[in-house]
Amino acid sequence: MNYRILLIDDEENIVKGIKYNLENEGYSVDVAFDGEAALRMISENIYNLVILDIMLPHFDGLHVLKRIRDRSTAIPILMLTAKGYDEDKVKAFELGADDYLTKPFSITELKARVKALLRRAYETSNTKIDIIKSGDIMIDVASRKVSIAGKLVDLTAKEYDILFLLVTNPKKIYSRDTLLEIIWGYDYIGDSRTVDVHVRRLREKIEKDPANPQYILTKWGVGYYYSGE
Repeated sequence: MNYRILLIDDEENIVKGIKYNLENEGYSVDVAFDGEAALRMISENIYNLVILDIMLPHFDGLHVLKRIRDRSTAIPILMLTAKGYDEDKVKAFELGADDYLTKPFSITELKARVKALLRRAYETSNTKIDIIKSGDIMIDVASRKVSIAGKLVDLTAKEYDILFLLVTNPKKIYSRDTLLEIIWGYDYIGDSRTVDVHVRRLREKIEKDPANPQYILTKWGVGYYYSGE
């Protein structure tokens, strides 16, 4: 599959390097240098992945992220953030970002993150299970679609990965560090807040009462697990 990527960044040298390296990997790469142009391109085209810098002219990256998520919760979004702006990272995850890289970063790491996000979002699982049912939850593995009591639920790529892992391993407790390693990759540099934000957002989408969850439970001081009910 020829994946099409939208790269949104106002630093010309960074854009040139990322575009060159991603195109060498076989991806099609479009570029927007500001938030206004990015939103226009997103409305006119279909992309498989977005690489989005937070510091942008006209509309900042968080505004663009929110607008993208208003249109689609499925497209993977990789945020580029400045060193030391941890609040921006947390806010980005709350708005639906799937991953982030802190500048400066190596192009090798960026390519690895892009490849992982695309694989999780679009490549069909090798498992022979087509449909997973547990309680009111139904997961269509091939299409990565989730429904609750027959109603389709829009999950981001990372939210789906967390849910799939927990549902297919009921009652097994995963620490935050283990979830970071499995879902984001062993070389991911982040903290446990990343996991907490995604689990909270996932609960808001699948639980009747997110404050008193039925499906994804917490073992205090240890981690998260699926109830199996």
